[in-house]
Amino acid sequence: MQTTNTTEQQIIDAAKKIFMQKGLAGARMQDIADEAGINKAMLHYYYRSKDKLFDMVFQEAMENLLKRINVIFKGEMAFEEKVAAAVDHYITFLSGNPHLPVFIINEINQNPDRIVERFVHAPDFPDIKQFMKEMLVEMEKGTIRKMNPMQLMMNMLSMCIFPFVARPLISNVFGMNDQQYSALMEERKKSVTEFILMSLRP
Repeated sequence: MQTTNTTEQQIIDAAKKIFMQKGLAGARMQDIADEAGINKAMLHYYYRSKDKLFDMVFQEAMENLLKRINVIFKGEMAFEEKVAAAVDHYITFLSGNPHLPVFIINEINQNPDRIVERFVHAPDFPDIKQFMKEMLVEMEKGTIRKMNPMQLMMNMLSMCIFPFVARPLISNVFGMNDQQYSALMEERKKSVTEFILMSLRP
């Protein structure tokens, strides 16, 4: 039984790596089998299709990312605290899954309907509309300036995600090793939060 669990985990870890590197269209079952250190017949024994394996890997990644954001958006924290907590979670999660943004962008370009179905319709997809309503309430109270709430969401997402998409370029231009880059991303949590909140001041 332990062997079965170990083999399945090897397959999932291998699939995660291959899908993140090559996307659904570019990945082959043979690639995943080779990465997992098993033969292709054994891979098909556990997972009969690439699509099924992709769904499992993608769903796990989305659940880990979205569940916490949903908790933040539905929580009782003040609006500014929610912004800070969301930024912190995005950067922390992407630091542990640095290939995910490029993977999602590639899949959006390859098969946008598939990503929308699995991302936007995920059970734990954050209640963005509720968060935007809270922003409108803060505008009416005069605590933040008036702006399109969608601009705030796009600003938050792009400022958190871009450094991971452009990591090879940033690391090369500034001559940074992995440790230095990790320290930069830790610093970025505060930097992005302060930038966003400053932009909202009336």
